[in-house]
Amino acid sequence: MGFLKNISNNNLSDNELIAAFKQSGEINYLSELYQRYMELVFGVCLKYFKETERSKDAVMEIFEELTVKLKQYEVGNFKGWLHVLARNYCLMQLRSPRNVKITEFNPAFMQSEQNAHSDDEQLEKEENFKQLEKCIDTLPNEQKQCVELFFLKDKCYNEIAAITGFDWNKVRSYIQNGKRNLKLCMESKLSSKVEK
Repeated sequence: MGFLKNISNNNLSDNELIAAFKQSGEINYLSELYQRYMELVFGVCLKYFKETERSKDAVMEIFEELTVKLKQYEVGNFKGWLHVLARNYCLMQLRSPRNVKITEFNPAFMQSEQNAHSDDEQLEKEENFKQLEKCIDTLPNEQKQCVELFFLKDKCYNEIAAITGFDWNKVRSYIQNGKRNLKLCMESKLSSKVEK
């Protein structure tokens, strides 16, 4: 994998090469340091990309990234830090939109509504909806009006205030209380159904 320029700073430690690079900005120091761990970086890339050429390209791109990032961080253990940098680079590449696989929608793979739910489940949903309608009818007029506009007609508080003429805080209060009353009503209907 000797595709970076070879130079002779073999006698310097990792930390000395980092310090020399940061002080001088000479890429040769970084090149020497990186060559020590290129096989490691290549291995990490190959593990994620599973393609030799793409992994070689990534090794070069990570080197480019390194020239910037190494100036930004204090690195004590270069090998461990580089391993994390390489892994994060690969993960970011795999998450990028160009790597998202799009599958064409095929209706044949979808189950129909009737197949997906048993008749019993469908009947139970309808029964619950009827109960909900009955519970809504038991609410005081202001709560009923606000709850219907908010939940059934997707109106926001400001729109409901404009439609009903109620103060914004009243609208909020009617919806909160209406929700609570609906919950209590549905729970009591459910428990009376269970007792039968």
